[in-house]
Order: sequence, then structure tokens, then C-alpha cells
Amino acid sequence: MAQASGFEHRRPQRPDGMGRGAMMALLIHLGLLIALAFGVSWRSSEPTGSSAELWAAVPQVAAPAAVTPLPPPPPMPKVEPKPEPKVEPKVEPPPPPPKPDTREADIAIEKAKAAEKEKREELERERLEREKMEQLKAEKLEREKAAKAEREKIDKEKREAAAQAAAEAVRDAKLREENLKRMLGQAGATGAPQSTGTAQRDAGPSASYAGKIIARVRPNIVLTDSVPPSLRAEVEVRAAPDGTITGRRLIKSSGNPTWDDAVLRAIDRTGELPKDDNGRVPSSMVIGFTPA
Repeated sequence: MAQASGFEHRRPQRPDGMGRGAMMALLIHLGLLIALAFGVSWRSSEPTGSSAELWAAVPQVAAPAAVTPLPPPPPMPKVEPKPEPKVEPKVEPPPPPPKPDTREADIAIEKAKAAEKEKREELERERLEREKMEQLKAEKLEREKAAKAEREKIDKEKREAAAQAAAEAVRDAKLREENLKRMLGQAGATGAPQSTGTAQRDAGPSASYAGKIIARVRPNIVLTDSVPPSLRAEVEVRAAPDGTITGRRLIKSSGNPTWDDAVLRAIDRTGELPKDDNGRVPSSMVIGFTPA
């Protein structure tokens, strides 16, 4: 093994007769193999530290390596200074003219708008007032028209009632006049004053038959209001021979529509008259009904 001391150290030769040169060759080959293995391993993995022992037959000291002088650096290029850009003088724009004072104009415009708005509102109020007055006027005319129609209807009903009453009065007067003539012309007749026959003897109902009819009809009289007991309604009643009532007519009103209607409805409810003493039922008769 070579030492740095500069003197040779001799080893005794091995008993097998291998010389020093063979050993050195073997070690060199071994070092090459190790270097080759480490070179391959360095390409596939991270390099690791390694060591090798070199054996030389004669220790030699290496001479200092020759120093190659470095070439001189290339000259630096001369940098020309850039010319400064020419700066044009900045021209300031003229200041804008002062804004005119528009406050008075704005105030005038606002006043004009307010006046216009007030005028429109006033016109709208007047229009609504006119419409309201026209509506009230139309409603008043409608009420007056309805009242006038109602008055005309009442007047018409009154005229019709008066005409009917006058016609009934004329008919009653005529009937009384005819009865009076028959009574005066038949002094010896035995018929009742209201008899319309011309025979000497009354072939009509007996004197008590009217009471029978009243007794039959009175239970069917239904009154909803009280009436004076002095009222009297005369009704002409017509009947079939078997007593079935075929018609009735108010000859003389009592002056109270409630009592007249009650009597007529009672006759309708009765439906059939009783027979007289002779077993017959007169075909027509006039009967007076009073509340008492």
C-alpha cells in the first residue's frame, strides 16, 4: 500500500509464490469493476460514497498539475447612451366657462308645475262634483217618476172603484125600483119585498129559509180584524136543485171590504145550501149578512 511518507515499505512475499505485480493487477481490476458498478448504480439511484485502495510497486509523488491560464475576458460592448425623448410642452385646456345660475329658473319651473298640478286637481274636483250633482238629479227624477206612477196607479184604482161602486149603486137602485113596482102592482101578493116573481103566491123560499142559510154560512166566516156589528152585506146566491152553490155576487156592500170578503169566502166554503121546508132549494135568492 502506498504511503504518503515517501519511503518504501516492503512486505514479505506470500508463501504461494504470487508476486507483488499480480496482486496489484488484481486490485486494479477489482477497483475498475467497483467503479463500473458504481457508475451504473449512479445512473439508476442516488450516488453513494465509495473508497478504493491502490497499490503501487514504487511509491511515487505526483507532480503539481499544470495551471492553464484563463483566457482574457472579452471586451465589454460600449453602451451608447440613449437620447432623452423630447418632451413636448403640455398645453392646458382653457377652463370651462362658469355654469349659469339656474336656481331661479328651477324655482320658476317648479312653481309652474305646482300651479299646473293644482289646476288639474281643481278641474278634477269640479268634474267629480258635476257628476255627483248629475247623479243626484237623476236619482231625484227617478224617485219623482216612481212616485208619479204610484199616484197614477192609486188614482186609477180609486176611479175604477168609484166607477164600480157607481155601477153597483145604479144596479141596486134599479133593482129596488123594480121590486117597488112589483110590490105596488101586486097588492094581494104574498111574496117577500125582495121577491122578483110575478105570481100571486110566492113560490120562492119561505120566510125562515134565509135564517137556515145564514146559520149554515156563519160558521165559515173567518175575520182577521174586528168589524162594527152594524154592518150589513147583501149577497145574491145561486144554487142547483140539489143545493150546490153555483155562484154568488155582492149586491150591496157593507162599506167594509173586510166584512164583504169574509162573507163571500164563507159562502164559497159552505159549498151547499140546505133545503127549504118544501124540500126544494131556490135557484136564486138575496141574503143579508150582519156581524151581530
